[in-house]
Amino acid sequence: MQPVNQTDPYISIVIPVHNEQENLEELYTRLTQALDQLKKPYEIILTNDGSTDKTPEILQALHARRPHQIRVIEFNGNFGQHMAIMAGFERVRGQIIITMDADLQNPPEEIGKLVAAMEAGHDVVNTHRLNRQDSLWRLKVSKWHNKLREWMMPKLKMEDEGCMLRAYHRRIVDLMASTEESTTFIPALALTYAANPTEVGVAHAERSAGTSSYNLYKLIRYNFDLVTGFSVFPLQMFTMMGVLISMLSFGFVIFLLLRRLIMGPEVEGVFTLFAVAFFLIGIVLFGLGMVGEYIGRIYQEVRKRPRFVIRRILEANQAQTLNGERLVNQSAGNAHDVQANEITP
Repeated sequence: MQPVNQTDPYISIVIPVHNEQENLEELYTRLTQALDQLKKPYEIILTNDGSTDKTPEILQALHARRPHQIRVIEFNGNFGQHMAIMAGFERVRGQIIITMDADLQNPPEEIGKLVAAMEAGHDVVNTHRLNRQDSLWRLKVSKWHNKLREWMMPKLKMEDEGCMLRAYHRRIVDLMASTEESTTFIPALALTYAANPTEVGVAHAERSAGTSSYNLYKLIRYNFDLVTGFSVFPLQMFTMMGVLISMLSFGFVIFLLLRRLIMGPEVEGVFTLFAVAFFLIGIVLFGLGMVGEYIGRIYQEVRKRPRFVIRRILEANQAQTLNGERLVNQSAGNAHDVQANEITP
């Protein structure tokens, strides 16, 4: 696995960034040191996902330090972590593509493990966090969800779905970028295309500065994207539940009819019937909500709106900016880039 030509990088690092002004300088120092030690040509793609702090200015300064190695994609707003990674995927030039977060909880020094695994012949390298340094509630929720995902989607073989430090072969990345899905879950999507995946353990550290962008609600939405994007198990579960409840209800009606014939009219048990009715109504509403999640995602896909809007791209000898006021649709309608000069990606 070598660069296509001498000017192409061999390794591409894709990092989504959202309000990480406190971490970017340390990220730059540690990441460039770790990559320099590998002695292989590389590029770093940083996607600014609608940051509202000083992140844009810092990213521009980092690009100025190493313009031939650091490229910056600036979104026009906040489109989410996975869309920020997809924007990077559509513009990578390396043969080994590595994703990671900007919060330094996954040390850049671990990248060498992933590169070694890729060079051993694997096309996807998943990771699991060793000795996780997260809050107790996040550890419990993550453990519970990993077990639930293993039960619902046994074909997705990964121990830790929440770790974004992962490596992919360029072929896998090109396939993922071509899907054009507006809601997706990248680690699971990669596994659907992988022929020889593997998994390695990586170190994990506490967040040194800043706060996580993921609250409880966002974590729930994130897990809905995984479940609805790669499994119809919830729909099948409600189908089976409906069949079971219908059979039980039929038996209960027979029981009440026989009781009426034997015992005669009676008013006892009315509150029990109300309780059973409310329970069944709750199940129906929950099932409708689950169906709505699938329908909502279908609606998002059929609208064919841009998955993200890029304001500008900073890269060597060319910067795409808002000054040109000309809208160019790239990547089969996935991203609309406003740029001053037409640049062939």
